[in-house]
Amino acid sequence: MTSSINGRLLRPLLPLLLLLITAAVIATVNADALVTGAVFCDQCKDGYSGFFDYPLYGASVAVECGGEYREERTNFLGSYSIRFEGSPDLTGCYARVVRGTDDCGAAAGPAQGLRLFFSMFGMEAYTVDPLIAQPSEPMSFCPSSSTPPVISVPPPAALTRPPAVSPPPPSPELPFFTASACSYDKWLMPQFKCYWRVVAPETPVAVAFGPVAAGKYGPDKTLWDGLHGRGDVYLTLLREATAALLNSYNSFSFLYPTVGVVSDMNLALLGSQRQALAVALRFRRANIGISGQSLVACNFTPCS
Repeated sequence: MTSSINGRLLRPLLPLLLLLITAAVIATVNADALVTGAVFCDQCKDGYSGFFDYPLYGASVAVECGGEYREERTNFLGSYSIRFEGSPDLTGCYARVVRGTDDCGAAAGPAQGLRLFFSMFGMEAYTVDPLIAQPSEPMSFCPSSSTPPVISVPPPAALTRPPAVSPPPPSPELPFFTASACSYDKWLMPQFKCYWRVVAPETPVAVAFGPVAAGKYGPDKTLWDGLHGRGDVYLTLLREATAALLNSYNSFSFLYPTVGVVSDMNLALLGSQRQALAVALRFRRANIGISGQSLVACNFTPCS
């Protein structure tokens, strides 16, 4: 009786125990320090990653610490991972952008300090606040930051009713800010290929979702392959996660931000099969436009 109760209590903890055991084995073989972060293109040159900025692919980031120098390029998500062998203490060290891209590489923002995220079994992980690179000039759509001139105030005069002024016409809505949610089958249609942004059909799943997905699906499976997934919980998860990732790049108002899609996908792959199915269903609801009490349509029109 007691062993049965203990078994039921321990069963939910098995995935966590397996993860800890795996981490211990990896750390025993190769105890490293890992630095992760992301680079954004500061399109408005306001000095921080904000509303109008996007993850920058192909920027070079360097960490120099204790006489060691490491440099890596950012992936399609603008993120980077820099590994130091032997778990050196990187506290007090900094990461910086050393090279931007042709479109966004005229200047770089300040270096950012490394923060210890966790330390376990001799393996350490550090995170870095977002780094920025800047174009030569702010984009035309950026709000003006100039200070308005000081206007001298004349002496008060008799009050008169100002003439009625009609409101200005509404500004046209930018497609990226329009709410949109499109199911996986829409992303497979050739007439909508122009809506693929940041990533391409041939982008590897390993690049889009990271090393956990690479371990599950292998290094060769592409996002286009992922959209054809069916007949298996993890193939269904990949199909819906891929559609959600594409929707997050296509519409700022999509239910899941890009970071949320990648994070939930990785947590699902590390959890149980039931958890993977639950995440796949949540992505599916978002992809077909179910958002709370409202329905969101797909804003696709055939590409010219």
